Amino acid sequence: METPTLQTKAITQLVTELLEAWDAHDPDRVAAFYAQTYEGTDVGEAKPQRGPEAIRQIAARYLRAFPDLKFTQEETIIQGQRVVLMWRVHGTHRGRLMNIPATNRPIEIRGMSLLRVKDKKIMRETSIWDVAGFLRSIGLLPEL
Repeated sequence: METPTLQTKAITQLVTELLEAWDAHDPDRVAAFYAQTYEGTDVGEAKPQRGPEAIRQIAARYLRAFPDLKFTQEETIIQGQRVVLMWRVHGTHRGRLMNIPATNRPIEIRGMSLLRVKDKKIMRETSIWDVAGFLRSIGLLPEL
């Protein structure tokens, strides 16, 4: 078994604290993990995100839609400055998201984020999550 490097330990701590910020429902704290030069994509967003302010706005939007949002870290793979984070999120759809009004239905969504970290900040992120599963859980897509 490999001994984790200092960089791996720092990145592991960053990911843990990032998910804790989400679970604390604190968009400002979430945004603080992102570099000023951050660029990212998310399958649930119409356009790329740039800078921590974009992340703060996205976090606030998701937290309004799911006021009981809770992340579970399923697996994390760290290779140099790249991180693959597999996650699951639970919550109740209590607010508008993607122009869909609240349904008050519980959701469970799985996703994966590829992060690039430098100097203890997230520089790039690509997030892919089960949008179809979300739509099924709130009754907008039929069960297959």
